[in-house]
Amino acid sequence: MNNQCTAIKVAIVEDCLLTRIALKHAFSSNTQIKILRDFDSASEFITYVKNFYPPDVVLMDLGLSGMNGIEATKILKKEYPKVKVIILTEYTDRDYFAACMYSGASAFVTKNTNNKELAEIIKAVYLGAYWIDPKHVNLYKEAFPKPDSFDLCNLYKKQASSLNLTMRELEVLKLLVEGKSNSEIAKEIIVSTNTIKAHVGNILNKMHVNDRVQAAVMAVRSKII
Repeated sequence: MNNQCTAIKVAIVEDCLLTRIALKHAFSSNTQIKILRDFDSASEFITYVKNFYPPDVVLMDLGLSGMNGIEATKILKKEYPKVKVIILTEYTDRDYFAACMYSGASAFVTKNTNNKELAEIIKAVYLGAYWIDPKHVNLYKEAFPKPDSFDLCNLYKKQASSLNLTMRELEVLKLLVEGKSNSEIAKEIIVSTNTIKAHVGNILNKMHVNDRVQAAVMAVRSKII
């Protein structure tokens, strides 16, 4: 911490009232963590941050009604990159994990984590660390693309030409790397959403990856884009 006398300012974004109450009570006597405010929706939280000031750390539920935790994290990190996001969820799905981390989250924490451990995670994330629940690491390993070789200079050596990506697929891949959704890509290049879904499917097949997050990571690492 930059100042040991300054408490870490934390916001809670959670649509379950009982969970919000429990979290506020858990840190009520913690002098190093101060709960600024709690919100039952991501849109309410984003509006508050824009009108007032951002917290240091956000405890963000994933399955929020309306704007979900992934979308909220992406919006928040774009506008306020210094804010740390801890996804607090009951889900352990690999795709959820990958999408959250790709969107800018610093930690993916299950809701059964005890309060003492959660406090330590908040402190670590505030200082710049990343945290993944050790019990679920094996579930998440596939979120990272498989290297093409064990040559340290060519771990991810695939190029666009070797992948036979078309000019249109390269254009879609570039927008995918920027984090745009299928509908956003369709609007930008003036085609239907179904056409974009087909392009994304072709890209994943040609790149031999399972999802768009892996495709984006490989594209950046391989300097395809």
